Amino acid sequence: MESKELMKIAAQACEDKRAEDIIAMDMQNVSLIADYFIICHGTNERQVQAIARGIKEAAEEQGMIVKRMEGFEESRWILVDLDDVVCHIFHKDERNYYNLERLWGDAPSYSMQEITPGQDQV
Repeated sequence: MESKELMKIAAQACEDKRAEDIIAMDMQNVSLIADYFIICHGTNERQVQAIARGIKEAAEEQGMIVKRMEGFEESRWILVDLDDVVCHIFHKDERNYYNLERLWGDAPSYSMQEITPGQDQV
């Protein structure tokens, strides 16, 4: 599966679990870590876990393997590694503190409206 398609599936899974402020960052010309980062947040620990579970389930439905999931128990910052796409699901308070959008500011970023499956803007 193409990384762009996987990114859209992961972003939609975040949207389905009512994640807030979902963005995708195109890391292809910025980092060797992944092609895309998905960054979003939930308002409490249970929602953060639900978002991570939703991403995992959506990826597995497409035959993808989740390489690893870190931070699930604490639910302050869960990282879901889908190889070419890395999803960062924050608790709202933690997102402001770590501010990955600023840290990786050289990467183009896209809002959910720009990455919603069916639109071909990204």
